[in-house]
Amino acid sequence: MSAYYYSGRPDHYEAHYLDACSLCRKSLHNSDIFMYRGNTPFCSKECREEQIEIDEAREKNWKSGRSLRKSDAKSSSPNKTVRTGTVAVA
Repeated sequence: MSAYYYSGRPDHYEAHYLDACSLCRKSLHNSDIFMYRGNTPFCSKECREEQIEIDEAREKNWKSGRSLRKSDAKSSSPNKTVRTGTVAVA
């Protein structure tokens, strides 16, 4: 039987976040729970490791995309033409 908590609305109960593995959704009732980043439950070390690898790949892609944008901005700066002077409008 899974644990439920009252959401504050009449006749509305939601499942507790420790009811199922965050990756494969396997029930965590009467089993060991492997936590990651404080509040993310997993049914096994393997599921937790897979999520860690997913997060690391996502962070690596984000950082590499960010560094590409920075290098694009640096390389494109010398090619820009800037006009200076006075403009008179009548």
